[in-house]
Amino acid sequence: MPRSGAEARRRLQQAALELYRERGFDQTTTAEIAARAGVNERTFFRHFPDKREVLFDGEADLRAALVREVAAAPEGLPPLEILLHAFRKAGRILEDNRAFSEPRLEVIAKTPALRERDLAKAASLTDAVAEALRRREVEGRLAGLAAQTGWAAFHHAAQAWIDDPAQSLDAHLLQAFDDLRTLSAPVSPAWPGPQEG
Repeated sequence: MPRSGAEARRRLQQAALELYRERGFDQTTTAEIAARAGVNERTFFRHFPDKREVLFDGEADLRAALVREVAAAPEGLPPLEILLHAFRKAGRILEDNRAFSEPRLEVIAKTPALRERDLAKAASLTDAVAEALRRREVEGRLAGLAAQTGWAAFHHAAQAWIDDPAQSLDAHLLQAFDDLRTLSAPVSPAWPGPQEG
């Protein structure tokens, strides 16, 4: 039996992840997760409101870290550079939990109910980051666009890190933001542009 609440929570998360990978999310019950973790079902519901939320436990920590790091970024940076600073610092949360992060992303990708929850969590997170940018005097419309763009780059980098673990998440994140700069660079005169039909 787990001795502490934190240990029970960790065991429930691990048990859920194992069962979702073995049987699938829809075929797994909260009672089975609790039994695998060595606790009763009431303990599961003391920690998590439902069987989806067990995979999203770190989202609040990530959101808090991003908001904190947006506020702490050096003065004078443009919005995307503020976000790069914030995502690089907050990305350590994923790196420190790679053994959980990698299979978690795989389970979410295969499960519509979890993808839906992931999108809702992403919307909440980008709203918080946009508000943090506004507190740094970034205009409202630009703050929202920057937050969504930054999150897309972070998500892209996280998937690249899962696919290519030879490089760190930080390296993939730097590459994703370099790619954003390339996408927004002025068009070269050599670029032919769209062809007339």
